[in-house]
Amino acid sequence: MVPFFVQIKCQLGRSYDVANALADAEIASEIYSTAGEFDLLVKFYVTEGTDIGHFVNQKVHSVPGIQDTRTLITFKAF
Repeated sequence: MVPFFVQIKCQLGRSYDVANALADAEIASEIYSTAGEFDLLVKFYVTEGTDIGHFVNQKVHSVPGIQDTRTLITFKAF
């Protein structure tokens, strides 16, 4: 499995809606509320060879209430 993170900026007042939608879809491993430029930090796992860009575009960007995202791809766990 390949882990990666997505920082999500939500439309005003929609953070809980977005977090609940991601949890209900059962596609996220972990969902955290954050302070700062982004509202949520979400950890995903995909199978080796999965196109992360397509996954984010199809599974994450389709959630209502998301304004912006930043995908962080990890390279090695220590």
